[in-house]
Amino acid sequence: MTATNFGARMREWRRTRGLSQLDLAARAGVSQRHISFIETGRSRPSREMVVHLGRFLDIPPREQNLLLTSAGHAPAFSETPLDQLHEIAGVLDFMLTAHEPNMAIVVDRQWNVVRANDPAMWFVSRVLPTPPEWARPLNVMKVNFHPDGVRSHMVDWESTAAVLLGRLERDVASYPSDGELLHLLDEVRTYPGVDSLRRPLPTPGGDLLVPATYLVEGEEISLFTTISVIGDAHDLTLAELRLETFWPVDRGTAKRWKRVVDRM
Repeated sequence: MTATNFGARMREWRRTRGLSQLDLAARAGVSQRHISFIETGRSRPSREMVVHLGRFLDIPPREQNLLLTSAGHAPAFSETPLDQLHEIAGVLDFMLTAHEPNMAIVVDRQWNVVRANDPAMWFVSRVLPTPPEWARPLNVMKVNFHPDGVRSHMVDWESTAAVLLGRLERDVASYPSDGELLHLLDEVRTYPGVDSLRRPLPTPGGDLLVPATYLVEGEEISLFTTISVIGDAHDLTLAELRLETFWPVDRGTAKRWKRVVDRM
């Protein structure tokens, strides 16, 4: 990669964040002229400058690695398979178990389920008794959007799916070099009814507590989810993992869910 490649990537990230060269220069404490020289390839940025600008542009670690290599520097973040991160895997398993009898899963940046507690796996077994080819590996977005997946058990699929689709679109924008993530978005858009979903108007925290209602074992179960990430992780695997926990929306739902889970 050449400095020109880096400049084009940096310019695209700046524009994605809605910033002018002057805006970025003011935020990062550098001159607008230096930003201009970097973007046009007239100046080769130091490793420290690449990391500095990446921080102010809120660029994900994986994309920061690409910026560094395109500028001729070594990546800043390592990538270790989860099965080799024994201590972290143990902590995740503890958190999953501690959340029972409610469901909890761990997903990677492409929404593949890499870990799940027993209630979550039991729920999936009721929705997909024999997982078809399209559901392997188990992927949250595919399972929610495919007509033979969770949507056939949902009371309010359209409103929940619209929020999920917005999240997936934001993920694609955050990882523009991730071809698999883009392929996932393209695939779910081919499922019936997905491309016509109407996105809710953006509001502060508007999609944080969106309930989804399922019919499970004859019971109507309304749940909302929270998503947690591992902050300040210097390994890509850790930085991109998300812990998604499911919670009953009220006491009535909690009692119904317990009745369901007790029949596991």
